[in-house]
Amino acid sequence: MLKDSDEYLLDRIRAGDKKAFQVLVERYQNVSYTLACSIVKDEQRAEDVLQDAFVKVFKHLKSFREGAKFSTWLYRIVVNAAYTAIEKEQRHSSRRAENPKELIVIDEEKIFSKLQQHERKKHIQAVFMQMKAEEALLLRLYYLAELSVKEIQKTTGFSASKIKVGLHRARKNMLTHLRRQMGDESKHLI
Repeated sequence: MLKDSDEYLLDRIRAGDKKAFQVLVERYQNVSYTLACSIVKDEQRAEDVLQDAFVKVFKHLKSFREGAKFSTWLYRIVVNAAYTAIEKEQRHSSRRAENPKELIVIDEEKIFSKLQQHERKKHIQAVFMQMKAEEALLLRLYYLAELSVKEIQKTTGFSASKIKVGLHRARKNMLTHLRRQMGDESKHLI
């Protein structure tokens, strides 16, 4: 067993090595974050989802099946945590609508930090935010997390045909959104 493999790190974590868990978090946090972002459509909420997901992973590590792929299990937890966060927000929003005295606060710092991001990332991220959550999730699982269709099935619970059709539509929709947003410049982003 390789010392930097997921299996080795999981054994170390089970033996009480908290630094091994930090290595796993660092290994998977970027992809997990973008998966959460594609569902909740908000960077701060995605960070909250990610934190919740990694806490669940740590607490339920004993239920992880030996021989299974850790990343698939982790991404399933992230996806479920993101959908749970959306449900909670929808319940909270319906309560907020009942109380019109609550004010909406605009976070200027968040707006300025988004403006400072690299142009390429900005445009692609904007397109992801415009896309349906399911399509953005499939693109990120397939291209960013580099999961196979079978692994995406385990992560999302979708059928293989739904994934293949969804990926096809998502690619076309992404290109359409990029062309609308950028015109001829979209060729340089893809």
